[in-house]
Amino acid sequence: MAAFLSSLLIFSLFSFGTSLTSNYYQKTCPAVESLVRKAVTDATKRDKTAPAGLLRMHFHDCFIRGCDGSVLLSSKGNNKAEKDGPPNVSLHAFYVVDNAKRAVESVCPGVVSCADILALAARDAVVSGGPSWVVPKGRKDGRISKASETIQLPAPTFNISQLQQSFSQRGLSLEDLAALSGGHTLGSSHCSSFNNRIHNFNSTTDIDPSLHPSFAASLRRVCPAKNNAKKAGVAMDPSSSTFDNTYYKLILQHKVLFSSDNALLNSPKTRSLVSKFASTNDAFSKAFVKSMIKMSSITGGGQEIRKNCRVVN
Repeated sequence: MAAFLSSLLIFSLFSFGTSLTSNYYQKTCPAVESLVRKAVTDATKRDKTAPAGLLRMHFHDCFIRGCDGSVLLSSKGNNKAEKDGPPNVSLHAFYVVDNAKRAVESVCPGVVSCADILALAARDAVVSGGPSWVVPKGRKDGRISKASETIQLPAPTFNISQLQQSFSQRGLSLEDLAALSGGHTLGSSHCSSFNNRIHNFNSTTDIDPSLHPSFAASLRRVCPAKNNAKKAGVAMDPSSSTFDNTYYKLILQHKVLFSSDNALLNSPKTRSLVSKFASTNDAFSKAFVKSMIKMSSITGGGQEIRKNCRVVN
């Protein structure tokens, strides 16, 4: 009963943004998309990890209180903000949103929300080999950001039941879970996110038996049991700076990092989608676009247009 009430409470915080439109800023700030795209492009030239950072940031924003830019707020006084919650301490590329916001404010002051800028930046982050899409706009910025709420984020250790529950609480389906997990084609991961699979897996075996042996061995070399290098980690896939369907091929080869990645094989629905996306990049791209638009349309209690994305007005 307690779990049901908890699920009900989480679901009540979210709604799908019926007021979002593709031409929301057509008259008030027509340059917004080009300005955000330039900020992302400029950052990516200097920092190849920026696209993965922006995409992950948008996911983490939408999964807590909806896509309201609350992940961008800095901690203040006694309030520890989302970005300082355990799952978010490795988030990066906030500076890209700051740069885009400054550029937009110089042309259209007080018009475009930080939540919309982040949604646009996440879209522009996948252009390296990936699809593009029209981002619905009109989100408002939230005024509440609590590190304690980041416990609601799906963890890399989740099994398929936990993943399904987390997504369904936000109105997202198994199809969305399979498609959005493809975002793991970008970026890298710290050892801490997959150590559970390569050391002390359970009482009888040290290594997750679902991992390909040679892949497990390579991970253990990079991430030994007594690993003191906090920044040690590995790429999510060999083409980690290109948005493609390699991730799904690796799932079928049992060469993915997270338990939650491998969990997609443990449901007939998601397993079928993994096979489909592995066989054709076009099918993955179309599904990813559909699910990104759906996820980025989850709105919470946003109330304002922040002047500075790191602080409430």
